[in-house]
Amino acid sequence: MTEVPPAPARSVTERPVLHLGREGPREAPDAVAVEEPLEIRVDGDTVAVTMRTPGRDADLALGFLFAEGLIAGAEDVGTVAHCGRPGEEGYGNVLDVRSGAGGRIDAERVLEGRRWVTTSAACGVCGRRSIDGLLERCGAVDASTRIPAELVAAAVGRLGSVQPAFARTGGLHAAAISAADGTLLSAAEDVGRHNAVDKAVGALLRVRALGASRHAPPGPAPALLAVSGRTSFEIVQKAAAARLAVVAGVSAPSSLAVDLAENMRIALLGFVRDGRLNVYSNRWRLDAAAPAPRVGSPASP
Repeated sequence: MTEVPPAPARSVTERPVLHLGREGPREAPDAVAVEEPLEIRVDGDTVAVTMRTPGRDADLALGFLFAEGLIAGAEDVGTVAHCGRPGEEGYGNVLDVRSGAGGRIDAERVLEGRRWVTTSAACGVCGRRSIDGLLERCGAVDASTRIPAELVAAAVGRLGSVQPAFARTGGLHAAAISAADGTLLSAAEDVGRHNAVDKAVGALLRVRALGASRHAPPGPAPALLAVSGRTSFEIVQKAAAARLAVVAGVSAPSSLAVDLAENMRIALLGFVRDGRLNVYSNRWRLDAAAPAPRVGSPASP
C-alpha cells in the first residue's frame, strides 16, 4: 500500500465533536477540512472569489486564469503573491496576480464580455452556446492520444495515495493529472473539486509543462485527468483548456459534461471503481486501433 504523505499546513483543523455509537456518547476533537475564501486579483482588480482549502493558492490562481482563457501560459504572469502582512486578520486569503513583462492580462475585457453576452431567441442561455464558445476558443483535443482502460482505472484507483488531508478528514476532493503511459505528473486536493483541478493544472503551468511555453521541460505530456466524485461541465471545460484527452471520475458525469466531452473529443469515464467503468464519450480513445472521428465534425448534444 502506498503511504499517504502528511497533510499540508492550514488544510486541516480540529473541532469538538460528540460521537454517538454503540459504546455510548463520547466527546473528542475531530479533524475537519479547512474551508476559507480566496479572492483572486489580477493587477489589483478582483476577478473571482472561491471557497477553497488553503494551500497551493498560486497554483489554483494560475489554473483558474488558464481555464478562463485569461493567460496562455506561465510567461503571461510576472508575480503571484498574497496581499497584506502575516498576522493580519484574513492574511493569506487575497492573492494578487501581476502581469508579466511586456504584456497585460486583460481580465476585465474577457470577464465582462462573457457576462454580458447577447443571447438570441433561437439559443438563449443554454449548454449549446457554452460548448460552441469553448470549441471556438480552444478547439477539439488532438486525436493522437490513446490510453488503455486499465491505465485509466489505475489512475483513478491511486487518488487516495495523493490525499493526505482527506485521509484525516474524509472531506476533500482530489484531482490528478497523468501522462498517457500512466506517469503521475501532478495532483492536488481541495474542498472544491474544481479547485483541485485548478491546482493540479496550475502546478504544471508553473513548471512550463502546460500552456504556451517557450521553455517546456522534456518528459511525458499531460493526457489524463482523474477526479474524485462526480464530473461536471466545469471539470471537462478545464480539461479541454489543458488539452487533456481523457477525464475519469469516481462518480457520475452530468449531461452537459458528456455533451462537451463528445464535442471536444475527450473520452469521459464515470463510476471508475471496483474494476468497472462507464464510457460516456469518445470510446475510441481507449482503443489504439480504433479510428478517430473526422476533425471539424463533433457530435451535437
